[in-house]
Formats: sequence, structure tokens, C-alpha cells
Amino acid sequence: MTASLRPVAGAPRDVHALVRAWVRDGGDPVVVRTSGSTGEPKDVILSHAAVTSSARASLERLGGPGGWLLAMPVTGVGGLQVLVRSALAGLDPVLVDEHDGLAAAIDAIPGDRRYASLVPTQVHRLVEAGRVGALRSLDALLIGGAAAPPELLDALDGVRVVRTYGMSETSGGCVYDGVPLDGVRLRVDDAGQVHVGGTVLFDGYADPAATAAVLRDGWFATADLGTIDAAGRLRVTGRSDDVVISGGVNIGLPAVTRALRGLDGVRDAIALGVPDDEWGTRVVAFVVPDTGAGAPPLHVVRDGVEASGLPRTWAPREIVLIDGLPLLPGGKVDRVALRRR
Repeated sequence: MTASLRPVAGAPRDVHALVRAWVRDGGDPVVVRTSGSTGEPKDVILSHAAVTSSARASLERLGGPGGWLLAMPVTGVGGLQVLVRSALAGLDPVLVDEHDGLAAAIDAIPGDRRYASLVPTQVHRLVEAGRVGALRSLDALLIGGAAAPPELLDALDGVRVVRTYGMSETSGGCVYDGVPLDGVRLRVDDAGQVHVGGTVLFDGYADPAATAAVLRDGWFATADLGTIDAAGRLRVTGRSDDVVISGGVNIGLPAVTRALRGLDGVRDAIALGVPDDEWGTRVVAFVVPDTGAGAPPLHVVRDGVEASGLPRTWAPREIVLIDGLPLLPGGKVDRVALRRR
């Protein structure tokens, strides 16, 4: 028997009351839904033991319980963990909907220690709005949900940033700055695929067949690729679906995305693979141009990608201009929506 957070109506504080009682008294697992950024969302079953184990390990790594800023949907694992960590500290989180109220919201966080958890898109908007100063008073800013570009981290001078890695299936972030939390095990197989084990793992999906495909012998096979160094530190190098084969050539889409974002006149961009009768997979550049900039010609984009040091065969074969990258509630790019374009 499971209880889903998704149908709960009312304000985040109403949900917080339910979560606080659940943390205190235990009970049935909860169900959260994955973001669906690369495919169909899945219902993830999380036990009380897994969620609270993750929250306690997080607080221990950060330096102890404290107050939290709630800037994520409470129906996702990121928002859920903010509520659980707050409940363990006996404090109410401070809700903020827009970055305009960030400074006042941070000042209102209770407790001797103050934390926030944001996705890179939220942090990017704060940087663009010139509101980094408000983040410097935090004891830690957790950034997760997607890889944070180096230039974004460079812009957070004076902010104690903790880069987190995890997903709904691991009760949220389970690796902080490459180091697994207590109770978390990591391994990388011969193909470079990252596997996670330990106390934070989900019980399975609502779909047993989907569970069997990724959960075996206490290990969860993620969709991520990475390496583990001699000190046990994880470095995520990409996703298994971030490498596409186009015309017989293996193409790393994250590298193409980085090259696109470095081109003149491009405010934001992402490279994705779409099915193609001739190439098998066609690399498409979804480009958000700078204000006032015209559409960059395809040959200029292809030349620019090659000039960045990538093979010419990696360059996009199509450009789609958009006003902005579509985002899911958790801040990830909605790749499914883009591919529909």
C-alpha cells in the first residue's frame, strides 16, 4: 500500500504537515514521479527508511540540521527532501516562488544553519538578475538535478556550493561533490554505466517490468556514464542516451551543446538526436538567439562547432530557433517536448 504525494491538494504548507507526521510516525511508502525529461515519467516508490536515511546522511554531511528554503515543487523528490530535512530539524521551510523575493526569504530562514537546494536553471536566473549576494549568507547551496556548467559555478564566488548527484530512485541527491553519502555504494561497470546501491534506494516502480530492468541484486542501474577515481570520487561524464550514432559516427551531444552555447549570437542552446531515415539519427540544434540577433545560418553553426575542436561530423544538420528552452517543473530541459518540434 502506498500513498502518492501527487494528488495532494492545497498549499505546500499543507503537504509539509503531512510529511512532518510521516517522518515522525513512519508509515506506508510515498510515490513520486520522475521528471520525464527524456521519456515517459515513472512512478517511484520510496520507503520511509530510504527517504529519512537520505535526509539524515545529507544533514550530517552538511554540518547539522538547519532551516531550508523551499524553491522546488513539493511533489518531486527535491522538494520532498527539503520538507523531510526541515521536519528532522523541527523547523518550517521558507517558501519562495520567484527569485525577486529571494533575499527576504533567505533572511527569514530559521535556525542556526541555513540551506537552499536549487537546480542549475534557477541559479542561472539568479546570476542573470544579479542576486548572487543573497546566496552568500547560506551555510550551503545544493545544486543538483542536472550538471552545472563551470561558468555558472565560477559566477557563484563566495557561495558555499555543494554539487549533488542523484535522482528520484535514490531518494534525491546521494553523492555530494563526488563523494557518496554515508550508506551509499557506487560502482561503474565495464561499459561505464553508473550503479547505485545502499540504504537510499527506492523499492521499485509502480510498473514491475520497469523495475526489473534497472533494479537487480540491490543495485540500481542509472542511465548515467561515469568514472570512480582511486579515492572513491564519482565523476559523471554523460548519459547513455547522450551518445547517438549518426551516419555510423558516435556523437557526444553534451559536447555539441557546449560548443553551441559558445557561439556568438546564441543565448542558450541544446543539441538533441532525432530519428532520420538517411542518417539513423540526425543531430538538431535547438537555439535561443540573443535579443536582436538573427537566425544563425546552418553553415556558420557547423563551422563554429568544428572550430571549437569537435569533429565536423558532430556538427548539427538542422537548426530550430526557439524563444526559450522548455522546462519541466523541476528545472530540467523538456527534451521530449523539443523532439516533438
